[in-house]
Amino acid sequence: MTGWLPELAIAILATVLAITLHEAAHGYAALALGDDTAQREGRLSLNPLRHVDKVGTLILPGILLAVQLLTIGRVEAMFGWAKPVPVNIWKLRNPRYGMVLVAAAGPAMNVFLAWCAAMLGHPVEQLNGVLPPEALELMVRFIVLSIMANLLLALFNLMPIPPLDGGRILVGLLPRPLAEPLARLEPAGLLIVMLLIFVLPRLSDGLDPIGWIAGIVTGPGFRAILWLAGHGP
Repeated sequence: MTGWLPELAIAILATVLAITLHEAAHGYAALALGDDTAQREGRLSLNPLRHVDKVGTLILPGILLAVQLLTIGRVEAMFGWAKPVPVNIWKLRNPRYGMVLVAAAGPAMNVFLAWCAAMLGHPVEQLNGVLPPEALELMVRFIVLSIMANLLLALFNLMPIPPLDGGRILVGLLPRPLAEPLARLEPAGLLIVMLLIFVLPRLSDGLDPIGWIAGIVTGPGFRAILWLAGHGP
C-alpha cells in the first residue's frame, strides 16, 4: 500500500460502518418490539452523523488512529462507540426480555457484519492477477479491518456493565435481587468502563480488559469468522 492516507481512509470507513449499523440495529429492534422512540427522534437512521458521540466516535478513535499510524505505520485495530439510540423500555411489548433482545441486536449486527466482510474475501480472491497489487492489498486490508472493528465492538459491548449491551442483557436475565443492584450501576457505568480501560492496566500488566478482547479478536475470533465464511478449516 502506498502511504498512510489509504490506510486511514479504510480504517475510518470500517469503523464508521461498524458503529453506525450497531446503533441502527438497536433502533430497528426496538421498533419491531413496539418502541418507536428512536424513529420519532430521528435516530432510526443509517446516517453516521446522527450517531456521533464526541468522545467515542471522534476523540478516542482519532487518538488510536494517530498513535498507530505514527508508531507502526498502519492500523491494526480500531475502537469506539456512538451516541446510544434512545429506547423507552416501557413501550416494549415485554419490557424485560424485549430490552434483552434490543441490547443483543447491536453485537449481533457486528458479528453479522464481520461475517459479511469475510465473505467478501471470496470475490476478492478471484481478482488476484486482474487488479493491480496495490488495489488488491487495499481491499484485503479493508476486509481485515472490518472484521476486527466489528468483532472488537461486539465483544466490548458485551462487557457485563450497564449501560453497555452486555450489562443490559444481564440485567434482563438475572433474578430480580441480582438484577436491581446491577441496573443501579448504569449512571456510573461509563466511568467504570473508562477506569477499566485506562487505569486498571496501569495497576497491573495482567489486568487489561481491552487487551483480552483484542487477543480474542485477532486470534480465535478472527479464525472463527473466516471458518464460518468458508475460508478453510
